Amino acid sequence: MSKLSIIVAVAQENAIGKNNDLLCYMPADLKHFKALTTGHTIIMGRRTFESLPKGALPNRTNVVLTRTEGATFEGCQVYHSLKEALPHFESEEEVFIIGGAVLYTESLPKADRLYLTYIHHHFEDADTFFPQIEAEEWEIVAREDHDADEKNPYPYSFVTLDRKK
Repeated sequence: MSKLSIIVAVAQENAIGKNNDLLCYMPADLKHFKALTTGHTIIMGRRTFESLPKGALPNRTNVVLTRTEGATFEGCQVYHSLKEALPHFESEEEVFIIGGAVLYTESLPKADRLYLTYIHHHFEDADTFFPQIEAEEWEIVAREDHDADEKNPYPYSFVTLDRKK
């Protein structure tokens, strides 16, 4: 079985989105996301796919989960549940869950690794949140802290956590 990883940018109070979009534009996070997911399978919900400005992400196997029978999305494989999709990618080294909130909640109990970008800022108008992580179930295996700069408006940290065995 492949490693199931979740990748997400999380602000204070576990905020992850607003109006089906990211909370802010953080080029360093987008670059980090691209570096980790390129060459791998990414699984997302329909609304997450619809939020992508250019559709399917290049150089990745794009999988969209939707309850709508007969739905198609250009450049994507379509399944109706995570349970249905995962067996098709068992031979892969690592499969990434990229959102949204419902899929994060469903996949968190199954996940082996979390790639979190912590944005050290409170977004008053956030309307979408990542589920609570039980700290005793995870161990930090990597962490990089960064200050805000001319391109990234808030301080942030890249944190990788592995599920404790």
